[in-house]
Amino acid sequence: MTIKRKAMKEAKSYKSRQVFPQDTNHLGTLFGGTMMANIDEVAAICACKHANTQVVTASTDSVDFIRPIKTGDIVNYVAMVTYSGTSSMEVCVQILIEDVYNNEEHLAALSFLTFVALDEKGKPTQVPEVYPESATEKWFHENAQVRVKRRKERRHESKKTLAFLEEIKNKHQ
Repeated sequence: MTIKRKAMKEAKSYKSRQVFPQDTNHLGTLFGGTMMANIDEVAAICACKHANTQVVTASTDSVDFIRPIKTGDIVNYVAMVTYSGTSSMEVCVQILIEDVYNNEEHLAALSFLTFVALDEKGKPTQVPEVYPESATEKWFHENAQVRVKRRKERRHESKKTLAFLEEIKNKHQ
């Protein structure tokens, strides 16, 4: 089976929401968990569109909160596949506050997630190579190797931590 290449824009996905009081904490700002659920949803849709198959979230690599999102704000989530491996994809989600009165958008948060494409049996399957076209896409794509390296290092550290915790648990049983 030949896997074709896909432009980043082909799977780009969007979600818009207005923040209501029930979405906020005691400070009147959007609950981080609510934002993370929206991030995961739009990122998964983007990854599915790129892979043309089901996907699973392998990791939420980062969520950087840059500015508070308040009650009444209109929030736009923009997801794009910025890098693809054999069966995995890095998806970047930009979280933007839309100021409809002044026709402006302000970056409120940025998140990177990793998804794995799955075949009908739930096993990892090959994904198309992704390629950039715009200057912004090129920047995200060219800098992906640094993020991939950090992600692999963090995963290695997590495995070491899990092994340590398992060892401690077994000693106390």
